[in-house]
Amino acid sequence: MVTVDLIFGITAYISMEGAAWAAHKYLMHGPLWFLHSDHHTKEPGFFEKNDFFFLIFAIPSWLCIMLGMIYGVSESVAFGYGIAAYGLTYFLVHEIFIHQRFRFLRNTTNPYFKAVRLKHKLHHKNLDQHGAEHFGLLWVSRELINSQRTKKQP
Repeated sequence: MVTVDLIFGITAYISMEGAAWAAHKYLMHGPLWFLHSDHHTKEPGFFEKNDFFFLIFAIPSWLCIMLGMIYGVSESVAFGYGIAAYGLTYFLVHEIFIHQRFRFLRNTTNPYFKAVRLKHKLHHKNLDQHGAEHFGLLWVSRELINSQRTKKQP
């Protein structure tokens, strides 16, 4: 049973990159722009309205875990933990590594991580609701990674 649960958890984790991409492109840059717009401009204060999106992803995770535990469906619990693991990864990469909301993990020479930062920077070049590109977080093109292999650290 552990193997099946592990497969469900890993599937959820991997699928969340696609779900986050779609939510970012079609919800955050669509009808929920009023919550996301402050993320594309510098507003005073530590928190952003954009931080409410944490709940949008945390609630399904919590429901999968809670209902799976109540009804004894270990695959649901594993799926919920996979969503939660992606949420933790998202927090670490997006909030800490990219946006430096907490001041550590500043420098890297790793081409993948440099490409992740560049991809996000390219997304934020556009401050408007429409016309943005690069909505994902962890999936980075091989070309973008290779472009960072030859760059020197400042």
